This record gives sequence, structure tokens and C-alpha cells, in this order.
Amino acid sequence: MSTIFTKIINREIPGEIVYEDDHVVAFKDIVPFAPVHIIIVTRAEISGVASLPDTGDHTYMLNAAKTIAEQQGLTNGYRLVVNQGEDGGQTVNHLHMHLLGGRLLNWPPG
Repeated sequence: MSTIFTKIINREIPGEIVYEDDHVVAFKDIVPFAPVHIIIVTRAEISGVASLPDTGDHTYMLNAAKTIAEQQGLTNGYRLVVNQGEDGGQTVNHLHMHLLGGRLLNWPPG
């Protein structure tokens, strides 16, 4: 069964895509927690960090995050968040990273 992220990647449901390449797709979060809140997902359906293969689309996520942050003008910094499992706050079982920025981000996050 395809995840909601796969449906956005395949243009089956709308998403405000801000970046894509052969390995990842990035789109604006529909419930943003910061002025810039972008979800970066692997094209391949990998359920999460605990299921990472040795190679694949996930190896491109950090480079994509750097490029997107530059495109978004996040010169004062940003945060990257990857959740794993229910206790870690993962709500979609498709490997993804949150790129948050555009304001001061406090620590701990919650």
C-alpha cells in the first residue's frame, strides 16, 4: 500500500513541491511548525531509519536538505529532524526528514 508521501511523489494527490531529483522529493508541510517547514522524502518507499538498506535514495537526503535550505534563504540556520517509530513521533511510515527554519528554534524540542 502506498503512503501519502508516495501519492504526492506520483502526483496522485496535491503537494507544494519545492525540490525534486532522481532520489528525493521535497514539499511544504501542510501543518508547518516554522515559517519554513519542508518534508524531504525518498522516492523509494523505505519505512524508516530502522529499515535503511546499505545504499539507496536515503544517501541523498542531506545533500538535498542543504540545497533546499540555500534556496529558502535559511542563512541563520535550520534544523533537520528524522523521527523513527511511534515513540519517536513518526506518523507516516515512509522515510522522511523535516527541514525547519525561518525562526529561532528552541531546545529541547519537546
